[in-house]
Amino acid sequence: MASLYLVDALDDVAVGARVSLDGAEGRHAVTVSRVRVGEELRLSDGQGTVVTGPVASVGKDSLVLTVEAVEVDEAPRPSLTLVQALAKGGRDEMAVQAATEIGVDRVVPWAAARSVSRWDGPKVEKGRARWAAIAQEASKQAIRSRVPQVLAPVTTAQLAGGAGAGPAAPGREARRTLVLLEPNATVRLATWEPPAETDEIALVVGPEGGIDPSELERLETAGAVRVRLGDTVLRTSTAGPAALAVLQARLGRW
Repeated sequence: MASLYLVDALDDVAVGARVSLDGAEGRHAVTVSRVRVGEELRLSDGQGTVVTGPVASVGKDSLVLTVEAVEVDEAPRPSLTLVQALAKGGRDEMAVQAATEIGVDRVVPWAAARSVSRWDGPKVEKGRARWAAIAQEASKQAIRSRVPQVLAPVTTAQLAGGAGAGPAAPGREARRTLVLLEPNATVRLATWEPPAETDEIALVVGPEGGIDPSELERLETAGAVRVRLGDTVLRTSTAGPAALAVLQARLGRW
């Protein structure tokens, strides 16, 4: 499959048009990947539109592609969100990378009560930007037409209040289902039935120390449900991606 690169916009692009790839992406394609004239590439705006075609010309740090095909992937519904607790040792970043490859639509950093890692002051935007860069690179690796959104971090109170929710279906309020991954839950994710009318399933993954009981209670009061994956306990870097894989299969996307 042709390599994928990201461009800022592909508005109203049509077969026969020429699209430029410049900036950091163009420089990488030309100087690192050494793309040549005639090589077929895929360019995406990261929001569902992908164009494919041969490279018509190559500059010092940019190239021009002739569009031979245009694909537009509609946003899936329900969308899948990973609410990932901040974790030490880069385990949260590992979760973001794997979740992106598996097909997550949105990532919400969560400052959980038991999170050892903390984002304060300048670390807030720096951390979010780091996760966004990981999601972007993982999307390119997986040849995804949509790059997951990485939102600002939330507290437990904000999460319970609806912060970080995705967009609603046209003509109605957003309907989000919070799913708490909890090893002691009695319901298995593999048999859990998502609500028929939900717009978004948000998987909530705690840090290495687990979700604090007071947080479980608060989120359940806000309508969250507890589920477990199996009889073993997965690390915070593994639980979210594993749960996303289960849901992708349950929803018929895999």
